[in-house]
Amino acid sequence: MSATAPARPAEVEPAAAPPAPPRRSAVNRLNRVLGNTLVQAFLAVVGFVWITPLAGLLLSSLRSAEDNASSGWWTTLSSPRQLSFDNYASLLGNSEITQAFWNTVLISVPTTVLVVVIAALAGYAFAWMEFPGRDWIFLLVVALLVVPVQIGLLPVAKLFGQLGLFGTVPGVVLFHIAYGLPFAIFLLRNYFADIPREMLEAARMDGGTEWRIFTRLVIPVGRPAIASLAIFQFLWVWNDMLVALLFAGTSSQPLTVALQSQVRQFGSNIDVLAPGAFLSLVVPVVVFFAFQRHFVQGVMAGSVK
Repeated sequence: MSATAPARPAEVEPAAAPPAPPRRSAVNRLNRVLGNTLVQAFLAVVGFVWITPLAGLLLSSLRSAEDNASSGWWTTLSSPRQLSFDNYASLLGNSEITQAFWNTVLISVPTTVLVVVIAALAGYAFAWMEFPGRDWIFLLVVALLVVPVQIGLLPVAKLFGQLGLFGTVPGVVLFHIAYGLPFAIFLLRNYFADIPREMLEAARMDGGTEWRIFTRLVIPVGRPAIASLAIFQFLWVWNDMLVALLFAGTSSQPLTVALQSQVRQFGSNIDVLAPGAFLSLVVPVVVFFAFQRHFVQGVMAGSVK
């Protein structure tokens, strides 16, 4: 009986080497470098064009009326001795301008806070709470977006006159709140509606009330949208002149109306207008850059899932 020959072990084929990444040709690398360079150059040009008026206004506000009348603001680059803070000292001594600045703060800050708070509450209710007529009421809110501000100026002015609010700071605040709420509710409702339902149901199963869910869950998740809304509302109210020109009185006029009256009264008094305009401009710029991270998150929300 012959012995059985042992079986030969199967030969293991060597693993295939991963394919080498394709080598980029010199033309592709050159196109990539040129593309990045062109984009950066374009952004630099846009930034320069955007910052030039602001720099010109700042330098003009630091020059005397005689220097502004005799030469352009760019001459300060070669002759910095023209710059001084005398115009700002005179501006702070102008009671009309300083009172208008504080009126602008008293109008912009409460309006922004109240619009954000009311819109957040209403947006959560429209998104996640069931009540009779919810969809029809939200449709009415959306319909108000197409109503121009100019249509309501005269009827609301007559109503405020009967209520004793015409020409007062609360009257201007109420008008801005009324016309700012439709867009604010529409924005926050759509953002809150994208919150996963499972998160809210889990919070309710854990015994969370609607108020606790709103303050502890919805507000932190919706912070980017809320910050974006606050920036938009603040900038709109701070820079407004149409509503303030009609509804604000002499003692309650904001900075935009006060500067406009300075132009009407004194013509080209650049020594007052330039520092006042820069003061009116720098506050929104500071607010925007302080919250730009939240603003970008709010704008990009929903574009990437």
